[in-house]
Amino acid sequence: MERIKITVVLVDRANYGRLKPILKIMHNDSDIELKLICTGTMLLDRFGKAVNLVKNDGFNVSEEIYIELEGSVPSTMAKSIGLAIIELSSVFQKQMPDFVLLIGDRSEALGVAIAAVYQNICLIHVQGGEVTGSIDESARHAITKLAHYHFPSTKQSGKNIIQMGENEKNVFPYGCPSADVVVKSKCNFDSQIFDLGVGPGLNLLDTYLLVLFHPVTTEYSNAENQMEEILGAIKELNMQTVLIWPNIDAGSDGVSKSIRRFRECNRHLKLHAYKNFEPEDYIPLLNGAACAIGNSSSFIRDASFLGTPIVLVGSRQNGRECSDAVVKAKPKKEDIVQKIEIQLNHGKYKISNLYGKSGVSKQIVERIKTLKKYTQKKLALKK
Repeated sequence: MERIKITVVLVDRANYGRLKPILKIMHNDSDIELKLICTGTMLLDRFGKAVNLVKNDGFNVSEEIYIELEGSVPSTMAKSIGLAIIELSSVFQKQMPDFVLLIGDRSEALGVAIAAVYQNICLIHVQGGEVTGSIDESARHAITKLAHYHFPSTKQSGKNIIQMGENEKNVFPYGCPSADVVVKSKCNFDSQIFDLGVGPGLNLLDTYLLVLFHPVTTEYSNAENQMEEILGAIKELNMQTVLIWPNIDAGSDGVSKSIRRFRECNRHLKLHAYKNFEPEDYIPLLNGAACAIGNSSSFIRDASFLGTPIVLVGSRQNGRECSDAVVKAKPKKEDIVQKIEIQLNHGKYKISNLYGKSGVSKQIVERIKTLKKYTQKKLALKK
């Protein structure tokens, strides 16, 4: 029997964190010929060069494609999509896999999707159908309309995909593979965790906050001020804080500038900043936090499996399905402080199955092995 040729494209650190259990199963499956391509911020040092994590985990990376333009403004994001189309078109022409698999809603992933489907390669999309703010909303649904098969993370997301005119026979709402990452992650922190970032060492056995805030591309000119409001709240609370640097989206330079300025002016605060974490280190960090503050989708998705109290700041995740552990705050210091205090008083929440249960990754891989390649899509509106 001929092996199924699957090319998986990773465009950022979160991609790898969520797809890692799927990749492991595919890597060990004799029926699958897996090729991995790393591109986007996976290759950039200032984002932790996550491609090295992939290699250290024993995966062979067949291609490393540089597409990101510096500048962190809307025009550089748009041009990076163009570079993704150009560069990945050449790679796919050479590889010609049976399927290309993508996850999420990154702008780079949209470029990859276009490069695949215009060469009649069958596209598999994981985590489509969700509703959020920012330009991610448009990119995600555009990828959905290009994709041939869909693996949404919630039942409602699956319904949304079908409402968009996708054939329900090609929609498989099994859940989010993050569930398997959580189950297999370490319970304890690595003692060398503070060698990776900058700032004073923290005692993670004591109470600490976790902060991760990305710029909102449709509000990118406000990113610096919004981050300042969050940091102002952290200063007022005066608690141990772990901070993770933002992604590369338009406005990220403003967020980074705000962080650097804050660190210079507040060296007495117990704040430790990181570029990146291995998934197995990030999950116990999120699990141990007294409260996580920001707008990362991991605070909605991954935290739902842990019950960590969340303060979701701003509009980036507007509309995304949330567990009871999520409280929303305006990007204003006073509101952020108030919501953090509410969450600290509440403590851990009940674990939610909104985004599925463990075993999702195996389900997805087994289903992929049964899929038939096709190229011509048709609108499947219900009568």
